[in-house]
Amino acid sequence: MNPVVQTRDLSKRFGRVQALAGLDLSVAEGEVHGFVGPNGAGKSTTIRILLGLMRAGGGSATVLGGDPWADASALHRRIGYVPGDVSLWPNLSGGEAIDLLARLRGARTSDPAYQARRRQLLERFQLDPTRKGRTYSTGNRQKVALVAAFSVPAELLILDEPTSGLDPLMDAVFRTEVAAAVAAGTTVLLSSHILSEVERLCDRVSIIRAGRIIETGTLAELRHLTHTEVAFADADVTPAELAGLSGRLPGAQDLVAGDGRVSFTIDGAALPDLLPALAELRVQGLTVSPPTLESLFLRHYGADGEGQSDTPGASPDQLRHER
Repeated sequence: MNPVVQTRDLSKRFGRVQALAGLDLSVAEGEVHGFVGPNGAGKSTTIRILLGLMRAGGGSATVLGGDPWADASALHRRIGYVPGDVSLWPNLSGGEAIDLLARLRGARTSDPAYQARRRQLLERFQLDPTRKGRTYSTGNRQKVALVAAFSVPAELLILDEPTSGLDPLMDAVFRTEVAAAVAAGTTVLLSSHILSEVERLCDRVSIIRAGRIIETGTLAELRHLTHTEVAFADADVTPAELAGLSGRLPGAQDLVAGDGRVSFTIDGAALPDLLPALAELRVQGLTVSPPTLESLFLRHYGADGEGQSDTPGASPDQLRHER
């Protein structure tokens, strides 16, 4: 089966800055694929190329079997897109903006099925469609884009920081709508800084760094790349006792004691050998925390992984005249 999205050796340069440097990305049909990396890693540049808003500098990209640059008009009717920073026409109401975006994707806004779906989404996202675009808050502008994206069936949803400005209740509505879209056969490419959101929603994850994909796979496949955290209660551990524990806990690394607990890390594959040792010690309050997407992310970037703008070196005029 051909991937819905595929890039091979994709590159893009802005002046002296290499934004993409041989990016290989593959998104399978029917999956929710997470696309994560810090600012400046190349996420938004990749998405602009996939949407046909920017020409690639080298390599190749296909979306739904077509060329995103040459076939942009036809592909846009099959794709739903939600940016992270939504701008609306100031004098159009939210409802008018939603209908305009739907018509651009080929929908008949007079169709009863469309109208019913639109009403359902407006109610779920608690959006007043009669207000002018200029009066909306950041969160309400985001809701307009989400309602527009979900109101028309799409073969592919490209979501770039889609929950920016939403409260936790609306975030839960968003997750429900993504699940419903996937159940109906939609493929989703989700770029997000909210790693817990990616972890809850995504079947596979690709981590991008400096314009390249450096890890890709399911979370289960990626978790071998970092350690499981183990901790148990122990009110008062002397340095000598802590050193003695180290020899009795096979595979334990970074053993520390504090706040009434002993904690350490261990490779996931070593857990079966560790558990009998913990039982022999009769430990209390045991917690075993598998690696999270955040720990995988920090493994590659560190705590100060934030970089520059996601289209480094590109002026507004350059972006405006790409298309």
